[in-house]
Amino acid sequence: MSNAASNGEGKMSLTAKVIVGLVAGILLGLTINILGLNPAGGFVDTYITNGLFHVVGKMFVNALKMLVVPLVLFSLICGVCGIGDIKMLGRVGSKSFGLYILTTAIAIAVAITVAVISGIGSGMDMATESAFSGREAPPLSQVLIDIIPNNPINALSEGEMLQIIFFAILMGVCILMVGKPAKKLVELIEVLNEVMMKMVTVIMEIAPYAVFCLIAKAMANLGLALFAQLIGYVVVLIAVLMLHLFVVIPFILKLFSGLSVTTFLKKARNMQVFAFSTASSNATIPVTLRTVTERLGVRNSVGSFTVPFGATINMDGTAIMQGVATVFIANIYGVDLGLAGYVTVIMMAVLASIGTAGVPGVGLIMLSMVFAQVGLPLEGIGLILGVDRLLDMVRTAVNVTGDAAVSCIVAKSEGKLDESIFNDPKAGVVAGVDIDHDAEKELADVAKG
Repeated sequence: MSNAASNGEGKMSLTAKVIVGLVAGILLGLTINILGLNPAGGFVDTYITNGLFHVVGKMFVNALKMLVVPLVLFSLICGVCGIGDIKMLGRVGSKSFGLYILTTAIAIAVAITVAVISGIGSGMDMATESAFSGREAPPLSQVLIDIIPNNPINALSEGEMLQIIFFAILMGVCILMVGKPAKKLVELIEVLNEVMMKMVTVIMEIAPYAVFCLIAKAMANLGLALFAQLIGYVVVLIAVLMLHLFVVIPFILKLFSGLSVTTFLKKARNMQVFAFSTASSNATIPVTLRTVTERLGVRNSVGSFTVPFGATINMDGTAIMQGVATVFIANIYGVDLGLAGYVTVIMMAVLASIGTAGVPGVGLIMLSMVFAQVGLPLEGIGLILGVDRLLDMVRTAVNVTGDAAVSCIVAKSEGKLDESIFNDPKAGVVAGVDIDHDAEKELADVAKG
């Protein structure tokens, strides 16, 4: 057992602290909203919700984003080198891609079916005052072209995940081909990867307070009043998201891996809370990768590929939103899409999920592509803008759960899953930052020498 685990006995785990922060933030935010303590320009609005809470929350999200690019780059190169077999890398990639596309297609098909049966939006006459500027959906050929960076440094600085993944995999493969002369380079990258993982642990220490601030601000500004007019849309969307989270994903996990669904969901809670609070799959990559490797027992050689890859192309929650929103808006405007229209929506959602960034609000960009393709008015998106932020949190939690499940399935199929870690409820639990003072002193002596 690690020093962190043994020293953490009797202390509240990080997951428990984060959940406490989440609940406290919801309660405080709702209290501020219900009591009307947050008028625009007022003291609470200026200095608390859009002051302190906004600053602390954004600093934490930026800290997570700060880690994403170097963490993905170093861990993926280490992962490719750790696989040591180019053919196996191809299998891991193809399995991951196939499972992600399968779950996304199932997600939106179920969403459309449930939305059509429920008839949400039928008979409503709602005007929209919100403006939303859509964009034309890029052709599949351009999506494929954009996977290869013309400038890897620019891709790293801009956080273009598919391009970074391509570059890291290519570099890892070429390191394997070079062989022994690249040994020192591999050792350096492995050390850098360990440093990045330690940075994740350090930054996670402020997570409970940051989650409290993020959720408190969201609830104080949005409250529950916005749900009144759109209750049907919200209920159906959340119902389908929960169906996918607690039925579809566990079923696929059990079907393809035979692993315990209960154990998986328990260990995924911490990751889901972070995804919920940040509403960003990319920002949650450090937490997801740590959960997958240290809590669920997936070897880094697989997890370092499947997690960032999933954050980029796995958009189950977003696909569900697109399916429900399309039916909702079509019913409001009296547009009959028909079977062909819904099949088009499914295909568009699956294709649009490839190459779109895992950041807050990207679902609305993807939705504009879908609407443009099936001929629905983009103005309809304005109807759901008010509640999208809170719903974005829920669907992001669904997205990262799918990433973790696929990581476990692929790792199990390749013999890269340590089931003793997966089945150990205390594996990877962190109660606090473990500082090795002997290592500190040794490093200081080296620096002085």
